[in-house]
Order: sequence, then structure tokens, then C-alpha cells
Amino acid sequence: MAETHTLSRQQAQRLTLAQQGLLKPAAFGKGPNAVVAAIQRLGYVQIDTISVINRAHHHTLWTRVPTYQPDWIHRLQAEEKTIFEYWSHAAAYLPMRDFRFSLHRKQELLAGGKHWFKRDPKVMKYVMDRITAEGPLQARDFAAPPDWESSHMWDWKPAKRALEQLFMEGQLMIAERKGFQKIFDLPERVLPSDISTQVPSQAEMARHLVEVTLQAHGIASAQEMGYLRKGPLKKEVVKQAKAMAEAGEIVRIRIKGVENDYFAYPILLETARTRLGKKQVHFLSPFDNVVIQRKRLNQLFGFDYQIECYVPAPKRIYGYFCLPILWGNRFVGRMDAKADRKAKAFLVQSLWLEDVEVEGTPFFSILAKKLQDLAAFNGCSEIHLKKIDPQPYKSEIQAFL
Repeated sequence: MAETHTLSRQQAQRLTLAQQGLLKPAAFGKGPNAVVAAIQRLGYVQIDTISVINRAHHHTLWTRVPTYQPDWIHRLQAEEKTIFEYWSHAAAYLPMRDFRFSLHRKQELLAGGKHWFKRDPKVMKYVMDRITAEGPLQARDFAAPPDWESSHMWDWKPAKRALEQLFMEGQLMIAERKGFQKIFDLPERVLPSDISTQVPSQAEMARHLVEVTLQAHGIASAQEMGYLRKGPLKKEVVKQAKAMAEAGEIVRIRIKGVENDYFAYPILLETARTRLGKKQVHFLSPFDNVVIQRKRLNQLFGFDYQIECYVPAPKRIYGYFCLPILWGNRFVGRMDAKADRKAKAFLVQSLWLEDVEVEGTPFFSILAKKLQDLAAFNGCSEIHLKKIDPQPYKSEIQAFL
């Protein structure tokens, strides 16, 4: 029976935050290469369309690479080809070195697996023929049929549906984006020549999920490693994690006060036992890698979080686009914010602080500085504080702005 190691909840928190690059400034370095290093460590960075503040992928990368510039993503995808777009648990930027592991899902869809739309072979052939002959194209390059009418925001024209289906099946790739619009091309014209295109077996795919999750989070349960995966693959992840533990490649972890069985690389356990350095404040994207699995977040950090942009307005508690606030290794609140780019004003609609110990700490000065940095990253030179809870904290924050 493989040895089981025990960690305190605080040690588990430090380990996962250290692996996420959230415990020290510029953990991955500076410049575009730091962005590649961050995506390789995290395994993916989710892409999202919501832009009340900078989109999720930019926000997540800026949190870990303070010198981050949004145009670096285009450079890394279109020019250096060190990252690519595909589906993780959602649309994401992934390390190009992991490209072959995207082929598992693509093969499933090619074999008849279902995605969003019913396949339309005639339109798909038309789209493929045009891109093959003309080169990279985007959805706007395909006219809608004369009799087509959209009745819903997601009622895409047939060519756009075909583009997305071909992309998900791996017959097309996203070569780059312009103005956030996808530009599609053939894989052979996008992929670097030295990238493996060998489809992984189910066992290889499952092992990859174990490895990439532990690399990103330090500790994880088998269920977390198979997050949103289905059927046989999800079961294979459990099998691979157990086999790797029996072989001594990874170790079993128990966290005091937490029911789940976890796994970790033994070499990382020392990280869990090191002392926390100078505390930082982070305003995290709702789609940040460290918070996206809400159940895990609650179990490890005791933070019950839900993004409310999908909740009807009358039922919202904290606001449309609420950002979790991390202070050291604790989640201490949430902030609903909006960038008024035209007025260059960063609007803090509401900021809630919960169970935060501030006496004798530089918390408010660090929080205010990070708020200024976030505003600047969003192209704003002014910060307007509206609702702060508890209300007396408003003057404490304002004093440092």
C-alpha cells in the first residue's frame, strides 16, 4: 500500500497557490516567455467573451505576469506558435507542446460524438474547400443564405456553425484572432513542423490529465483531475492516479479536516511546508484557474463562490461580474467592478470584505495599490468607490488611493 502523507489545510493552500504562481510577484518572470511558462504550468488559460473589465485570459495572465501586455497573446499564437486554441473544460489557450492531447476529443467528435450543433456535411465541405483554396478566413467572410434569419444571439449562420464544428473536430485550427474574431486555417498551415500529431491512447490521455493537474495545482483528487470529463476517460483517470501512486511516482495526501483523498508529486511536499512570504492581494478573474472548480475552492479555502452574470439580476447578491479577493493564502472577499473605458474610470460597484484580519497589517495599502494596478491595466486613470461592506473600510481604502 502506497504511503499517505498528511498536510494541514494551510499547507495545502500554500502548495496549490505556489504552483499557481500566486504567492510571489512575477513567479514566472517577465515578458512573453513568462506568459508561455505560465500557460505551460497552468495547463490552459480560459478564454471568455465578457469584457466589463479585461477579458478572462488577459486578466488571468496579468495576475501572474505583472508586465503582461494583451498583444503578447497574438504574438505567441500567430507568430511564435508556442500556444494554440482549443477546448479544455471550455475554450482556452493551451501550450503547443501539449497539442497531441487535444486530438483525443477531436477524434471522438470525428467518430460521431456530439458537440453544440448537428453536422451539416454540405456546408462543412463548402467551408473547407474555400479555406483550402483561399487561405485563412473568418466567419464574416461567408455570407448567410438569403432565406436565413437569426432569432437568437446564439443562432449562428450555417457557415459559422460549420467553422466551429470543423474546429472542434480538428479539421481546422484558429490561426489567430483579429479584434477577438477567430481566423481559421488548415492545421498543416498552422502547426509547427516538429509538433507530434500522434493521437494518444485513452491511458495516455488520462495520465496526461493527472500530470497536468498536479503540475498546475500541486494537489488534486482524481475527481478534480477528470473535471468535466465523461464516461470511460473519467474512470481511466482514477485508474491512472492509483497506479502512479502504487508505483511511487505520486503520493497520496490527506488534508486535515477535508474528506477527499488527494495526490501530489513528492518533490512538491517541501513547498507545502515552507513559510508564507510577504502577503499579496490578488483580484482574480471569475474564470481564473485557481477558482474555476467551485467545489474544490470551498473545500480547500472555505470560500463559497458563484459568478452571478448568469443569475437573473433580482437574485444577485454581489453583482454581475464579481472578482474573488485573495490575501496571502486566504480568500477574504469579492469585488464587482466595471471599466468605463471612455471615461477612463474604474468603477468599484461593490466591494465586500469577509472575515479579513486587518489589524496590524498593511492590508489596505496593498489592496489599494493592487486596485490601482488593475485599473491601469484596464486603461483607467481614476477609481470610483461606490458600495463598500463593511462601510467603515471605505475610508481606509480611500486613504491610499
